[in-house]
Amino acid sequence: MANHTLPSLVALMLIAGCSKNGGQFPAAGAPPEAGKPPSLEAHVSVPAAPRPAFRGDNAFAYLKAQTAFGPRNPGSAGHRECLAYLASALRPLADNVRLQEFTHSGYGGEQLRLTNIIASYRPADRTRVLLCAHWDTRPRAEQDETRSKRNDPILGANDGASGVAVLLELASMLKDSPPPVGVDIIFLDGEDYGKEGDHASYLLGSRYFAEHKPEDYLPRFGILLDMVGDKFLDLPREQYSVRYAPDVVDMVWKTAAYLGVTQFNDEKGEEIMDDHLPLNEAGIQTIDIIDFNYPDNTNRYWHTTQDTPEHCSAESLGAVGSVLAAVVYAQVP
Repeated sequence: MANHTLPSLVALMLIAGCSKNGGQFPAAGAPPEAGKPPSLEAHVSVPAAPRPAFRGDNAFAYLKAQTAFGPRNPGSAGHRECLAYLASALRPLADNVRLQEFTHSGYGGEQLRLTNIIASYRPADRTRVLLCAHWDTRPRAEQDETRSKRNDPILGANDGASGVAVLLELASMLKDSPPPVGVDIIFLDGEDYGKEGDHASYLLGSRYFAEHKPEDYLPRFGILLDMVGDKFLDLPREQYSVRYAPDVVDMVWKTAAYLGVTQFNDEKGEEIMDDHLPLNEAGIQTIDIIDFNYPDNTNRYWHTTQDTPEHCSAESLGAVGSVLAAVVYAQVP
């Protein structure tokens, strides 16, 4: 997960527009009227719509499979090996898998080779939902209590692997029980590369995707998962999400309440600089499901070498996955 941001910095972070890219992505519906988020009520059935059960244990296995490669920061062996693993895991599960490759000039002349992994279901459907998470991990543990470890890359069990793990298990569900609408799952690269304060070097994958999507690719909504594996999961309403996509926030949190998933609460969360910002600026109303206080507001594993699987849980992944599955399968074309 990238960082806190301040309102004065938002204009620096958001992408000003988007461009066509040869029809690389499925088309979607018409954009909402400017300044008026669309009501989703007419497009959603009750959350109890038939759907398979989300398996949190399977998601946790996906989390551990990613961390087994070690840190996945761009340029590392773990990054290359995990890319191959994620692409091969998705190909038998989705109707279409594409690798969106791009480069970025990093620190000290480093040339980063980055890849967004895009899996699509029902690619011919114009009505679509976008689900995403970043798969890279942070190259430095600058928040670590041990000063000598602050230049070490983090393992990223929660900050990186958790959101991907939920989406991999959902991908398996969508393979066995096709969704009622088109779905695009995107694993975004380069989210957490930047040094603190260098906002231009964060969110690289979501920026690239937003800049290169076709103008007519406008899903009904987007949902970003980030840091959703915390054993003590507590998910308030992230405030940029509330600002840009209030109807989507309401839909997700009401679904959680209907299902009795108590990890989602109606408290006001913080404003988080994350991959949903470029997507919102590109016209895709996207929310961020995130527990930034990992594990709580007094003891932090965020951007430290303590971000490891033992601080995550299958129960937390199952809670998020169950709500996400209910939202997807409740959509009406």
